Amino acid sequence: MPKVVLPIANGYYESDSLPISAQECTNFYPNIAQAPALNQETLFGTPGLTQVAKASDIDNLRGAHEMNGVPYFVIGGHLYSMAADYTLTTRSTVTITGSGRVSMADNGTQLLVLVPGGNGYVYNHVANTFVQITDSDFTANGNPQQVVFIDGFFCLTTDSKKFIVSALNDGTNYNALDFGTAESDPDDIVAPVVFKNQLFIGGSQTIEAFQNIGGADFPFQRTGLFLSKGISSPFSIQSIQDTFVFVGAGANESPAIWALSGNSVAKISTTAIDKELSELTEAQIADIFSWAYAEKGAYFVGFALPGTTLVYDTISKRWHERKSFVDGSLGAYRVTALVRAYNQLWAGDLVDGRIGLLDQDTYTEYGTEIRRTIVTQPFQNKMESFVVPELELTVESGVGNADSVDPQVGLERSTDAKVWSDMRLRSVGKVGEYNRRVIWNRNGRASRFELFRFTISDPVKPVFIQMTADIVATQ
Repeated sequence: MPKVVLPIANGYYESDSLPISAQECTNFYPNIAQAPALNQETLFGTPGLTQVAKASDIDNLRGAHEMNGVPYFVIGGHLYSMAADYTLTTRSTVTITGSGRVSMADNGTQLLVLVPGGNGYVYNHVANTFVQITDSDFTANGNPQQVVFIDGFFCLTTDSKKFIVSALNDGTNYNALDFGTAESDPDDIVAPVVFKNQLFIGGSQTIEAFQNIGGADFPFQRTGLFLSKGISSPFSIQSIQDTFVFVGAGANESPAIWALSGNSVAKISTTAIDKELSELTEAQIADIFSWAYAEKGAYFVGFALPGTTLVYDTISKRWHERKSFVDGSLGAYRVTALVRAYNQLWAGDLVDGRIGLLDQDTYTEYGTEIRRTIVTQPFQNKMESFVVPELELTVESGVGNADSVDPQVGLERSTDAKVWSDMRLRSVGKVGEYNRRVIWNRNGRASRFELFRFTISDPVKPVFIQMTADIVATQ
């Protein structure tokens, strides 16, 4: 019988019931061709990491920010800038307190570094000064939590129901009377968002929009735009491709992932991801952070959950997950922040003070293998028993190199989405073997349905184009 084309690029989706859907897509991302192609939906490997610099602080990166084309990183207790030749220069002259993530914003001259609930610091790149904010009015309306910059003002949310603004273009100077409130709903303020020249004040259950009207008493006034979803994770907010996304929920709702769409929000998380979020504690939800980048026509935003990072592509509208080998075990993706500068993407590290280049043409993470896995959706033959005498995976072949002369892809099969067969390896082609076919014969019998799991760890360009199978009914 003719071969059946089976989908491989549906992305990440694991149902409550594995026989319904057990799709994995780890360290691959679905790519949707925008012109006629051999297959319109394919899988590309996620980028690797190359170390370019390392701070003296042996600590995880707490934040990253770009100002005037220069990347800045908070690592441990210090602020660093990185030059185009990867030289790190310490810019902090006093220790930045705490150990958790920091919030950062700039006005082109000043970079404000805020330790949520703690201290604020301002680096002036023109004067090359670094000072702690000592103005007593800085905390007069509550402890500042998050900072953004809009229309000449640093705007900071607090742990009260107020948000404050700095003096015009001066992040060190504050007035206790310069505060606003989001009064449409009495929920607690969580974080600010700047989007399309509007200031959005995000509460725990609602988001309200403000605009600078140049008022003498207080510059920002409500626009009337009110969103019935709040922000659950202050560091989950990202602006990308004409929208902003965040982890949040409305009143009496479980958290999900949302994107602003016009004057409302639309859910972008799947029910499978919503289930994962619902299983986290309130503290774990609050600790979710995100990063975003655009490259080669794709727009990615990643959300770091305990043990994994779930990534959404706003073009394909598909999800995948990213994981890293750290200390010999597969777990949390080690990218903790991303910033674009010098026309490259620079990544802060989850483990130590290194800075890495995120690069599509690098196939390891700091020399450590990237394990890439997909699990197909379950397929069946009208729920009757069948065999698969031949299965073929179309790949970009001939990708062998000096580091992996004969790269291999492994296949495992399952008839219940729980127990898997032994792995069988096939070559994807040595250098120049561009016509190599990747075929597995005699793939067993399934009584109801079957799934396949493909794995590749070799440091080569991984592209999965199409999967085809012979499906033969049996008695």
